[in-house]
Amino acid sequence: MKSLGFLGKLMYAGPMAMFGIFHLMGADDMQGMVPDFLPAPVFFVYLTGIALLLAAVAIIIGKKAKLATQLLGLMLALFAVLIHLPGFLEGSQAATSSFLKDLALAGSAWFMSAHLSD
Repeated sequence: MKSLGFLGKLMYAGPMAMFGIFHLMGADDMQGMVPDFLPAPVFFVYLTGIALLLAAVAIIIGKKAKLATQLLGLMLALFAVLIHLPGFLEGSQAATSSFLKDLALAGSAWFMSAHLSD
């Protein structure tokens, strides 16, 4: 059972690390996704990329993983509401998919945090 747990951590943290790398490599292309009320959109794309990478590392090495998954869940839930919910409400299929994905990933992070200890 322990190997399944480690595999699950890798399957969750690995894509988060890749999302983080994508944010750092494509910040200029992603800045349009940052809500208009936030200043310096490229900064927030970089901040998000770093947060995703740090959360992935924390989950894999098991240091501050509980805190990392709680914060990751919060960030993903905020993305769902602030970035994707408006398009979801307008009926955009792409926004709906992203909204549901971020909700699922946020819920998974919080579920994981309930089973971790720091």
